[in-house]
Amino acid sequence: MNIHFIAIGGSAMHNLAIALKIGGHKVTGSDDEIFEPSRSRLKNYGLLPLNDGWFPENLTKQIDAIILGMHARPDNPELLKAQELGIKIYSYPEFLYYHSKDKKRIVIGGSHGKTTITAIIMHVLKKLKLDFDYLVGSKIKDFDVMVRLSNDAPIMIFEGDEYLSSPIDLRPKFHWYSPDIALISGIAWDHINVFPTFKNYLSQFEKFISLINKDGVLIYNQDDTALVGLTNGLNKVKLVPYGKPDYFIVDGVVYIRHDGKDYKLGIFGKHNMENIEGARRVCNELGINDTSFYDTVSSFEGTSNRLELILANSNGFLYKDFAHAPSKVKATVKAVREQFPQLNFVACLELHTFSSLNIDFIEGYYDTLSMADHACVYFNKHTLSMKRLPELSVKDVRNAFGRNSLQVFGDPGDLNKWLMSNKKKDTVYLMMSSGNFSGINFNELSVKLLG
Repeated sequence: MNIHFIAIGGSAMHNLAIALKIGGHKVTGSDDEIFEPSRSRLKNYGLLPLNDGWFPENLTKQIDAIILGMHARPDNPELLKAQELGIKIYSYPEFLYYHSKDKKRIVIGGSHGKTTITAIIMHVLKKLKLDFDYLVGSKIKDFDVMVRLSNDAPIMIFEGDEYLSSPIDLRPKFHWYSPDIALISGIAWDHINVFPTFKNYLSQFEKFISLINKDGVLIYNQDDTALVGLTNGLNKVKLVPYGKPDYFIVDGVVYIRHDGKDYKLGIFGKHNMENIEGARRVCNELGINDTSFYDTVSSFEGTSNRLELILANSNGFLYKDFAHAPSKVKATVKAVREQFPQLNFVACLELHTFSSLNIDFIEGYYDTLSMADHACVYFNKHTLSMKRLPELSVKDVRNAFGRNSLQVFGDPGDLNKWLMSNKKKDTVYLMMSSGNFSGINFNELSVKLLG
C-alpha cells in the first residue's frame, strides 16, 4: 500500500510508520514539528519529511490510505485535501484493528500500569519464542520498534489507551480493539480536558468492557473499588480478578514467592508486583503455565521512563519516571520509599499535562509526595499559556499537595540549583514527568548529583 501519515512525529504514529515501512509498504508523512527521539528514528528509516509543515499539493489519488494523528487539527489542509480526493482516512487504532481483525486480540487498559503490563507479556512471549504482533507505548529492551505488524502472528497485544483516536474520531482508542482477552489495571480520573467528570471517564471503561467479544475474558484488579463496581453482576465474559503476589525485599532486591519457590525480579514497587500478577493472568489465558512465566519474567528489567534507572553508584541512585497523574505519582513515590527506606529521598514532579496544570484537578495530588524527605514541583509558565490555562501560584500548588515545605519552581535553573543544594551521599533522586523538565539532560544531571 501507499500510505501517508498526517502528524507522523507522534510517539505511536512514527513507530507505526516505521513498522509499515519494514513490512514493505510505501510510507510518506508530514508534521509541523517533530521532536526527539521521533526525528532521529524517522531519519534513520528514511521517513523524515524534507520540511516541517503541511503540503496538501503532495496528496494525490495514488495514495491508498491516510493515517491521521491526534496532533493534527480538523481543519488541517492535508486532511481537507484527502477528504476532497476521497482517500480512505484511518486513525491509528482503527488501522491496527483492521490489521488484527482475524487475530486473537489482547488489550491492556487502565489509568496506570498498562505500558508495563503490556511490556511484561511481550517479554515473556518473546523469551518463550511465541509469535505475536503488538502495540506498546514505550521503548522496550530487545524490541526495535513499539509496533509490530505481520501476516502470520496469530495474536496481537495492544496497550489500550483511553485517549481519543483522532481529531475527527473522538472515540477512545481502546474502543476500537474488540478484545478477546482484556485487562484493566485500575481506574483513576485523568484527561480532564476530554473527560470533564469522573463519571464520564468511568463510562469509557464501562463501554470498553461491553466491547469484549462474546465468551471473552476480563482480567481486573480486585483492589480497585471503581473497577469492582463495573464488574458486579457481569456475566457476559469470564471474570479473572487479581491482586498482589507474595513478595519480599532482601538487600534491595525484590523476590516473588510462588508455590514454595522464590523468583528474583529486576523491578520493584507494589504497583509493579500487581502489574506482574496481571500479566501472569493474561499469560495463563494464552496457555503459559506459572513456572514458565516466573522463569522468564525474572529477567524483565522494566521499560523506558517507567522507574528507569539513569545512574547508580556508591553515592546513590537517580531514577526517572513517566508518573504524572496523582495515582501514578503516589504509587511511584511509595515504591521508591519502600525500596530504599534508609536513603535520603528527593522527589521532583513536573506538572506538564492539561489535567495536572488545572487548578480544579491538582487537589488530587494531596499527600502524593509525603513519603519523600525533600520534594519539589516544577511547571513551565509557557506550557500554561500554550494550554490556555490560568496561572498557578506557589500557594495554590503547596495547598494542593498539602506540604508547606514543598519547593515550587517555574525556572529550570532554579530547579537545578535546588537539586544541587540537596546533593549528598546516600541519596535517591526521583524525577517524575510526562515531559522533560524543559529540556533537562538526565544523564548529565545524574553525574552532577551522584558524581
